[in-house]
Formats: sequence, structure tokens, C-alpha cells
Amino acid sequence: MSWQPTALPEALRLRAAFNRLVREFFHTRGVLEVETPVLSLAGNTEPNIASFSLQFSGRTDGAPRTRWLRTSPEFALKRLLAAGIGDCYELGRVFRDGEAGGRHNPEFTMLEWYRIGWDHLRLLDETVALVRAALALVGRDAAPVVTSFRDLYWQHLRLDPLTADVDTLRSALGEMHIDPDGLTRDDWLDLLMTHRLQPLFGSDVLLAVHDWPASQAALARIREGDPPVAERFELYLGPLELANGYHELRDAREQRARFERDVQVRAQRGLQAIPLDAALLAALEKGLPACAGVALGVDRLLMALLGTPRIADVLAFDFARA
Repeated sequence: MSWQPTALPEALRLRAAFNRLVREFFHTRGVLEVETPVLSLAGNTEPNIASFSLQFSGRTDGAPRTRWLRTSPEFALKRLLAAGIGDCYELGRVFRDGEAGGRHNPEFTMLEWYRIGWDHLRLLDETVALVRAALALVGRDAAPVVTSFRDLYWQHLRLDPLTADVDTLRSALGEMHIDPDGLTRDDWLDLLMTHRLQPLFGSDVLLAVHDWPASQAALARIREGDPPVAERFELYLGPLELANGYHELRDAREQRARFERDVQVRAQRGLQAIPLDAALLAALEKGLPACAGVALGVDRLLMALLGTPRIADVLAFDFARA
């Protein structure tokens, strides 16, 4: 095994500059930096995300010995919001099992922040401002373009992603052969995004896509309409997805129902059972202030800034050399 770093030397300097930029950016805006636990009693129930777990060997006073490495600081940050901390952010490591390769590393850096009284569209503007400030670190800029999920698919594929049936979505993949076994309508939408749409995104464009299908709400509010949509956005720099933001769901009963649906899907797929985050649900019951939040993948952003397709190039030591 090689002992040498995988990172490009300029990547380590750029990461340090970005970290400093983040702290200055939020300090001037009155957003508080916080630190929350990396180990938790609960994991992420999202079926498409795998959590690492470990066994604690010390005294637990009856609490479970199994603890979970966080896939995001989201749940803990929302508990702070419910306790009245106000606008806050965290810059730190998160962990996801089963994701290692050219663009993925099992541990990576996430920047997540929350704004009280904002919706997802206002937060989208601030996210664009931060990314453009990061681009300036390397003497670059990108033109922001804002579009809805519905308009994006119609513009490039001439289909309505909110109403099209599965056969229409499958045919839009063209000659690409995908085994349809077990795939849902949302899976086909995701395949169209990754295989047909993202390759079209220009490297000098910051594309913000908002108002996603209600079936892909995750932890976002759903806005009633015909059809209803999830009040969330994703931000892309070229083909790389950088950030995912929500107008946050505040209803504890709805959040529990979404978690329980996740658990059912995990069971159907034969995936590991993961306990619900009871502390988050209790915080929501107490009352989460109206807010919007966003998570930004720092390593992905550094890759885009340096123009490299390899996440190893921006990590001091990647998974193979850790």
C-alpha cells in the first residue's frame, strides 16, 4: 500500500481556503457554527442510503450498544433549531456505507445550514452566492440558471415528469438498456436525470432545479397543487450535483409516517432495519420553527473547482489509502 497522499497539493490548500471562506461567509450573516455528534442512537432510514454501525463496549445503562455514524448532521441540527438556537451551520465529516469509487468516498465532508423564516427559494439564492464565492477562489464564475423540475424535463425530453407514466419515462431513455425489475417510477426519473439530463449541464452554469415530485420529498414540505410538489431544490455545477435543499417539514406525524414508509421499503428490499430517530420526532412535536435547510457536498465542490472527476484528488487520503 502506498503511504503517499492521494490529494493534489493545490487541493489541500483550496480546501483550507474554502473552510475559511465558509466561516467568514456565515459570520458576516450572523449564522452560528455548531458541532453535533458523529455517533447516534438512530441511523438514516432512507432506503437508498446505507449507514455504518458499530458496537459500544462501555456502560450504557440500558441504552442500545449499537450506534450509527451520521450520514448527515440534519437531525441533530433540527433538534438545536427546535431548542431555539436560531440560524446555524455545521462543517464536518459524514459517513455512508457502500459508496467508494471515482466520485464517492465512504467518509466525506458536508456543509449543512438552516435559515429561520426562509423558504427553499430564498435559501437557493444564498447557496448560489456561496458557490460563486468559492468559484472566485480559483478565478472562475458560473452563470446561475433557475428552473423547475417540471420545466427541465419538458425542455430537454418533451415529457411532463409529474404526470408521465412509466412506459413514457422508460422510452425516454432511448437505446439505453436498463433492467426494469424492481424499479419504481421515481427510479426511472432518477435514471433520466443522471443519464440524459446531467450530461447536458454546462460546466460554466450553476443550475438550480426546484419543486420536485411530491414522491421525492424526503424531509421537505409538500405544496398542494395539481399535482402537488415537494418544496426542495438541487444545485448543479456542470454535471455534478453539489447541494440539496428543503423548505423543511415541521409536522411530526407526517415525518413519522415517512420514516415508517422508509422502513417498509427497506424490509421489502431485505435491507438492514434501522431505528427511527425518536429524538428528532420529539423535537418536531415540541415545535420546529419555520425554516429552510441545505446540505452541500464539499468534496464535490472542490472537484468541480479543480476540474477533476476523481474524488481522491481532493482528499488527503482516499478510502484505499486511509
